[in-house]
Amino acid sequence: MKTKRIKSLHARIAFTSGLWLMGAAPLAAQSGCQPIDDAMNKVMTVPTHIYSAMSSAPSNGAKPRTDEASHSETIYVSGSVYTKVAGHWSRGDWTPQQVMKQEQENRQKSKYTCRYLRDESVNGETAAVYSMHSERSDVGHQTSAGQIWISKSRGLPLRDEVDIESGGPAGKNHYSGRYEYTNVQPPPL
Repeated sequence: MKTKRIKSLHARIAFTSGLWLMGAAPLAAQSGCQPIDDAMNKVMTVPTHIYSAMSSAPSNGAKPRTDEASHSETIYVSGSVYTKVAGHWSRGDWTPQQVMKQEQENRQKSKYTCRYLRDESVNGETAAVYSMHSERSDVGHQTSAGQIWISKSRGLPLRDEVDIESGGPAGKNHYSGRYEYTNVQPPPL
């Protein structure tokens, strides 16, 4: 049962990462998504440590229960992808370049719109805040909507908050991510 839960969590992490990148390229350029696409692509090319949490989102619109969240971490460094789930680190089979290629393919299969909202500070760094909405029907009806904070000086994401609805047994989930770029090292395996 625990192995099944960990595999499910890995799939959700990969799915969530892909949701941010699922816009079709021509639509992205027309709908204000290019800064998001550029920032998420850049994550794959610099040492990055992502701290994330996924929790069920109540259907009544109440806030997600963060005390029941599944926490994970992802590190992109030295041409490798590492993921920490349930307290254990593992090195992925895919390189950041393979992840980026898959995400570009996902963009071709999605409807994706974005809108600049405002500037805001994240840990003392000025960020542009964008809203995002994505729909994908080739793998069941999946939608996501949320916000992403992109550093105005570095062009890298600093945090994101996304509600994801798959229409299946997973129902609706809330994803929260925080990105760090200093002192990123491969984890102890």
